Amino acid sequence: MKNNESVVERLRSAQKVVALTGAGVSKESGIPTFRDAQTGLWKDYDPERLATPEGFLADPPLVWQWYDMRREKIADVQPNPGHYALAELEKMIPVVVIVTQNIDGLHAKAGSRDIIELHGNITRHICFDNRHQQEKVPLKLKQPPCCRCGSLIRPDVVWFGEALPPDSLEKAFAEVRSADFIFVVGTSGLVQPAASLPYIGKQAGAYIVEVNPEETPITDIADCFLQGPSGRILSNLIEQLRAIAVEESG
Repeated sequence: MKNNESVVERLRSAQKVVALTGAGVSKESGIPTFRDAQTGLWKDYDPERLATPEGFLADPPLVWQWYDMRREKIADVQPNPGHYALAELEKMIPVVVIVTQNIDGLHAKAGSRDIIELHGNITRHICFDNRHQQEKVPLKLKQPPCCRCGSLIRPDVVWFGEALPPDSLEKAFAEVRSADFIFVVGTSGLVQPAASLPYIGKQAGAYIVEVNPEETPITDIADCFLQGPSGRILSNLIEQLRAIAVEESG
């Protein structure tokens, strides 16, 4: 594994950076992971009742209220230094693309502009039958409202048993194939098909840097593994890039 200086040098020469982010990034902002969110009133519920199409149809109010609770909590959460570091990178690299499995919208809130949300976004809503987009669905409803077509409204997220949006997935594959530098940040490297993206990028010649508190299956193919929280590590890389830029301009 190469050291931090090698990573900075690679970043300085990069023309296109793709950052693959997972639940670990959001957790640093205080957002519990999917299973961590099943506490209190929800601890005795099976995930298949809360995050599958079948579960929603079996008990729409239950699933609606669980996602509504999560949406309300996320509304008050702020991006962490890791989110801001990736947004700041856009000022230093010609092309920066975020491909995230997170549904909280924090990358956009931090200022990142080119974002592919593989698993959807909990702040958006669609109807169950026809996927009509919904505007400004209020919080604290006891059950899902109906769309203009008569279908129940649901969160615009990917549930267990559902395919990822094909356009988003195809774009993600294209982005990693054309990247010369890929960050893998805060993800377990286990959830497919997102877990295959670093491998595809590696085969296409990208330099892979994993940022995680613990090693994952991705670690074996990474050119560099930076162990620790993304907020600290990514912020440190940005500071080093800034220092070099100041030194060169002086």
